[in-house]
Amino acid sequence: MNLMRLLDELRILSQNGVKYAENPYDKQRYERILTLTNQYYGEALSLPPAEVRNRFAAELGHITPKVGAEAAIFNSAGDILLMQRVDDGTWCLPCGWVDPNESPADAAVRETKEETGLTVEVVKLIDVYYHAPSAEFGPHGRIDVLYYCSIVGGSLELSYEGDALEYWNIDDVPVWHKQHETYARDAEHMRSKNA
Repeated sequence: MNLMRLLDELRILSQNGVKYAENPYDKQRYERILTLTNQYYGEALSLPPAEVRNRFAAELGHITPKVGAEAAIFNSAGDILLMQRVDDGTWCLPCGWVDPNESPADAAVRETKEETGLTVEVVKLIDVYYHAPSAEFGPHGRIDVLYYCSIVGGSLELSYEGDALEYWNIDDVPVWHKQHETYARDAEHMRSKNA
C-alpha cells in the first residue's frame, strides 16, 4: 500500500470538506480526519504535525495536484540538454513548478532561462504526465507538462541549482532524475518522428 497516496487523498478530501461542509458535525469530522492525516504525515516526513498543518493550510481554494513544466532541448547532433542537480547528483531536463498566473509553457521557458542561461521558445507539447503521491515523488499528486523547445538566444550558464550542464546521448546518461528518462525518450521519439 502506498501510504503517501492514501494520506494525500485523505488530506484533500478533509481540506475540501472543511471548506465546503455546511453541517457543523461534518466540519468536525473533516477536521478530525485532517488532524489524523497531519499526524501521520508528520511521522512519515519527520515533521511536527502542527508544521504539517500550517503548510497545508497555506494552500488556498480547492486542493489540486501540483503542476510542473519541463523543457526538452536538443543540439544538432541529437543530444539532449540536461542539468546535474546539486541536491542528489541526478540528471534532469530544465524544469520547475508552475508559478501563480503563469502557464506551463511560460514556466518551461522561465525555468530554462534560470537553470541554463538559454532563451527558448516552445515548439510543441510532447505530453502530460501524472504522478501519484509516493516516496519518490513526495506527498502530493503532481502533473508534469513536457515541451519540445528550440533555442532563440542566450548562452549556457549554470545556475546555483546545478553542478553541471551538458548535452547527452540519452543512452549514456549515468543517473536520471525521477521520470526524466521517460520524458527524454518521449521527446526524442517525437523529434525523430517530425525530423
